[in-house]
Amino acid sequence: MKIIEGLKEIKLLQKKAEDLREKIRDHSAILSTEKPVYENQKDIINGWLQSHHDILERILSLRIRIQDTNLKTPVTIELDGKAVTKSIAEWVHRRRDLALLENDAWRMLTDRNLREGIISQTDGQKIKIEIVRYFDPMQRDNMKNLYSSEPTMIDSKLEVINAITDLIE
Repeated sequence: MKIIEGLKEIKLLQKKAEDLREKIRDHSAILSTEKPVYENQKDIINGWLQSHHDILERILSLRIRIQDTNLKTPVTIELDGKAVTKSIAEWVHRRRDLALLENDAWRMLTDRNLREGIISQTDGQKIKIEIVRYFDPMQRDNMKNLYSSEPTMIDSKLEVINAITDLIE
């Protein structure tokens, strides 16, 4: 089974479990004046509870297999002309928020709206005021571009990896 198949099966199983919970809710009790919907309704409810439990066990098994596969499968992505290899799990975390946080840090490198200019002192002397930057603006711009595009590059690569990588048993 491929990773994508496992992910899709989990979604399907979650829907089936939700349907069973609704059936259990709707049929677990009636008034004494009502007629049960099913013959042997108590046995049917118990069957639904067992089916629900079995579905959750399958979801757990698939999730653990996906996590194990994600931790153990290396993936190489080219970033800024360099081949970077990380596990699928690491790339997922980069995609989820870490690349965006890296981008945020580089975006904080600004001139803080400071203005260069010439000011006059009380003694009449003029002083040229310049901004002192403790960063390279070109490097900042390159890093902002890199980190803002990284999630898309990760998405593209992981779509392919999820379709071709077998789940670890």
